[in-house]
Amino acid sequence: MKLTIVGCTGSFPGPGSPASCYLLTASDGERTWKVVMDLGSGALGAIQRYTDLEDIDAIFLTHLHPDHCMDLCGLHVAIRWKPGGWGRGRIPVWGPAATADRMATAYGLPLDPGMHEEFDFTNWTEREPVTVGPFTITPFAVNHPIEEAYALRVEVVEPGKDGSPVSRVLTYSGDTDSCAGLEEAAKDADIFLCEAAFEEGRDDGINDVHLTGKRAGEAAAAAGARRLLLTHIPVWTSQTTVMAEARPVFPGDVAVAVAGVHYTI
Repeated sequence: MKLTIVGCTGSFPGPGSPASCYLLTASDGERTWKVVMDLGSGALGAIQRYTDLEDIDAIFLTHLHPDHCMDLCGLHVAIRWKPGGWGRGRIPVWGPAATADRMATAYGLPLDPGMHEEFDFTNWTEREPVTVGPFTITPFAVNHPIEEAYALRVEVVEPGKDGSPVSRVLTYSGDTDSCAGLEEAAKDADIFLCEAAFEEGRDDGINDVHLTGKRAGEAAAAAGARRLLLTHIPVWTSQTTVMAEARPVFPGDVAVAVAGVHYTI
């Protein structure tokens, strides 16, 4: 499985990165599949550096704050108005129950048909896995101030070099403060892509919104994750600070996500 960091700046796009968007690529032995976790503000332009939009097999939204979903509006335009027609059918989109209506309202469309002609919307059911090609994605409810917010546990089975199946796990926190659901989603993950928007000391009075580097590291350690990749770091939060907070509490490798970087899992 390959992870491409399309966008990783927290809360709104930064000068060097769009908001949250992650491209996952894996093979089922017959073809390559591409799925997208979140499509936040600014991400639609950047993702075209790494894939043709028509090659996206599915989109998985963690929650409906604009920095995680709003570029679905632009993708709607790309599908609906491409000269010569869109070369594939509707793109499957999994998300919170309000996703279809929220996107239609954001674009000023009537709710019926809204964007249903471009996207095949399906609502998450907590802890009920969804399978797309070699990917199995399970949503875990997490601690963020919106109607529904999920961490996503992504399990992939691909053929190894000798043809035998190889399993890998990536967990993406979405946006959350500390909670049991986050740790369960990240249990034994090969890589834990975890937000760290806050800093210890500076943001101590704000609860149930975001993690600090320290709290992200504690969650990774409790889950037994093998590698921690800190992400969703806003322009006013120091990458050096959150990484320094995580290292003393997490025994594995710690790094900060950078837009345009690829990871093989």
